[in-house]
Amino acid sequence: MAKAIMLQGTGSDVGKTVLVAGLCRLAANRGLKVRPFKPQNMSNNAAVADDGGEIGRAQWLQSLAARAPSSVHMNPVLLKPQSENGSQIVVQGRVFGQAKGRDYQRLKPELIGAVLESFEKVADGADLVIVEGAGSPAEINLRAGDIANMGFATRAGVPVVLVGDIDRGGVIASLVGTHAILGEEDRAMISGYIINKFRGDVSLFDDGIRAVEGFTGWPCFGVVPWLSGAARLPAEDSVVLERLARGGAGALKIAVPVLPRIANFDDLDPLRAEPDVELVFVRSGERLPADAGLVVLPGSKSTISDLADFRAEGWDRDLHMHVRRGGRVIGICGGYQMLGRMVHDPLGIEGGTLETPGLGLLDVETEMAPEKTVRNSQARSTEYDAPLIGYQIHLGITRGLDCVRPSAIVDGAPDGAVSADGRIMGTYLHGLFGSDAYRARLLQSFGLSGEQRNYRESVEQALDEIARELERHLDARWLAGLLE
Repeated sequence: MAKAIMLQGTGSDVGKTVLVAGLCRLAANRGLKVRPFKPQNMSNNAAVADDGGEIGRAQWLQSLAARAPSSVHMNPVLLKPQSENGSQIVVQGRVFGQAKGRDYQRLKPELIGAVLESFEKVADGADLVIVEGAGSPAEINLRAGDIANMGFATRAGVPVVLVGDIDRGGVIASLVGTHAILGEEDRAMISGYIINKFRGDVSLFDDGIRAVEGFTGWPCFGVVPWLSGAARLPAEDSVVLERLARGGAGALKIAVPVLPRIANFDDLDPLRAEPDVELVFVRSGERLPADAGLVVLPGSKSTISDLADFRAEGWDRDLHMHVRRGGRVIGICGGYQMLGRMVHDPLGIEGGTLETPGLGLLDVETEMAPEKTVRNSQARSTEYDAPLIGYQIHLGITRGLDCVRPSAIVDGAPDGAVSADGRIMGTYLHGLFGSDAYRARLLQSFGLSGEQRNYRESVEQALDEIARELERHLDARWLAGLLE
């Protein structure tokens, strides 16, 4: 049986995902067969696993860190928010259904079997499984039927390391408070804790470590500094968007409207890494910048609802003004659907609105259909004759006159559409900008040097850098016991 450890947080966004990825890479670099696992994830940033089906993008990244093929069993339950209180439920890579929050709580006992089955499959043949929790075990109001944190750990017998984020403040109280409110069985699962995102002189926290140990009896397994390499990894979920700072002035400004149900926005990460690009995430209440050369409409979990919000922000007027000024537009997946003349939803798949006008920048129409396209794809850009590697996750079929000018040939078939003047383009292919040759040619079309950079290699280098930092700052004896 594979050895396993589970990282749980004192709250959301404490850095568990990056720590799991870093530990996976550290273990892989030492020759271990290591696998990531997350029982339940909530994110609209999804990936297509190597064995088919959807998983959280974070688990795809962690499998890359582990140098292992990705599998739907690495994230057996994926919740994809569609509204303020409802989500699509994906189980072992396939759509299971939809549920609002309270209804999902009643469903969880039915899902624990799939979670434990997937854990066994991931552990089979592995030396080590590193598990990531979700949210916090201190959410004791959700403990009954829990499958994401202590409910899983106790059922699977996996010891827990608690992660506290010192950057947000209150880390001592969050650790001690978690100890205080956990039940005895859950508290016994915790073997120690890690302090994450520390800035400055680590010795200043020596008294803090003694205080936590005095209150809880838990040992500290390390104080991890702010990991600069994390900024070069694909973003996990929309929490990150709230903190993304505007980049330095670049020769090309690219604007991205941030809608409530934005999905797979990690498509933009390769552009954000380009030194000549200023990527501007436009939030509610802001205008699309008049000096942007390119506007990118990213994916959406609910195209019709996000179209309504797009208009409510006045971004439709901004976008048409951008086009009249000679600006260019690229729409990906849901963003592509928005660019057309109409979006039809005769079966009410996305809700009660059965059709809505699109933005009218492409002569196409989309009809939502229950069959979901989920696959990794090989493609070629028709505009730049450049190779593309990406994936598709979408509902709906798009047709129209502009489809006679496909944006790409995907798996041997035409995909997407381009306007007659070539300035508006839509595609269902995620990962477009991660293709180095395509990204270089795109930037060159705006008059930039467009030096071809290896984006995937930069991610690999960041993972190795994070692994080295963890090796330096985590307790050597604890690491030796974990990685022996």
